[in-house]
Amino acid sequence: MEGLNINSTSQDQSYDYNNITSNYFEPNVIHVVTYIVVAVGLPLTLVAIYALYSMVRSDHVAPIYLINLLISDLIQFCYMIVEVAPNVDWNIKIILFIYISALIASVYFMVCISLERYLVIAHPLWYRFRRTIKTSVVVCVLVWVLSAVCAVCVYFTDDTYILFTALLFLLPFPLLIFFLVGTLKALSATISVPSDEKRRIVGILVLVLLIYTLLFLPSIIWFLKEYTDGLVDFRLILLSLTFLRFSPLADLFLYVFMRKGFIDKLLASPYEK
Repeated sequence: MEGLNINSTSQDQSYDYNNITSNYFEPNVIHVVTYIVVAVGLPLTLVAIYALYSMVRSDHVAPIYLINLLISDLIQFCYMIVEVAPNVDWNIKIILFIYISALIASVYFMVCISLERYLVIAHPLWYRFRRTIKTSVVVCVLVWVLSAVCAVCVYFTDDTYILFTALLFLLPFPLLIFFLVGTLKALSATISVPSDEKRRIVGILVLVLLIYTLLFLPSIIWFLKEYTDGLVDFRLILLSLTFLRFSPLADLFLYVFMRKGFIDKLLASPYEK
């Protein structure tokens, strides 16, 4: 991630990612990955947002969280474009601030999606009478505001920013596990939700947990390792940042699971054999 400086807690120096990429990774490879992710993900994300917008009705709240998740992905795509653009003034901190806010928001919108799907199965009556578009919009606004506040805290916590960032990204992990386990336990007792809807809900919860585990946990390991050891592992940093580039692309699979049709047949096929 060019232009982003990381201060080691045990060394009085900063590390520029331009130097990291030139010494430990071929810059062209990182740029090629970025070009591919943006070229594929950006148009598909725009199409998905347009399609999901048509699904937002008074009786269908779930797409609101997914739309906001995809909007945060759009912001990340824009950052990637700026990142590979020549002659970018990285002294303009607002660029990185917006990216960090979008990254935090994307993680917590995944939590919102999992929570909403959990309530459909575990507390269907409560969810049926309490779900409203207004409530979902308020939650989304809170997520965006808190994400911006957390991004500011990341900038101004000095030496403790590493631990703060690690805890910030680690907090959703037990929540996502709880929602998945709670949903699986409640499945047998739920009769008001059709079987195809149950499979789709479980599929969404599993997919969210997989995206988080595979693409965000490496960054958490990086932060914790740097905080405990006081050393900067450049290879781990590059691996973590590369995984983060794929997170907006992976979120598009959530849109596939939200749509009825092909995915229902795919999820039902193991039960038909």
